[in-house]
Amino acid sequence: DPRGLYMCDTGNEMAKLQVYYRMCQNCIEVDAATISGIVIADVVATVLLAMAVYCVTGHDRGHLSRASDRQNLIANEQLYQ
Repeated sequence: DPRGLYMCDTGNEMAKLQVYYRMCQNCIEVDAATISGIVIADVVATVLLAMAVYCVTGHDRGHLSRASDRQNLIANEQLYQ
């Protein structure tokens, strides 16, 4: 337990230092490998989600409207009005 009053004697003067130390009872220590794994998993999940959204809504599937399926043809002799 590092808490307490520490004194330093330099010969000419005396210095005092009060140390307060609080320990975390429910803390979890996370190392660099765990943090990098979390970041990589987050990036991969974001890319997969973006690709899913693009596949569902992003591009045209080549379907045209029903109105364009019909063409009104007129003979060459007739005038278009």
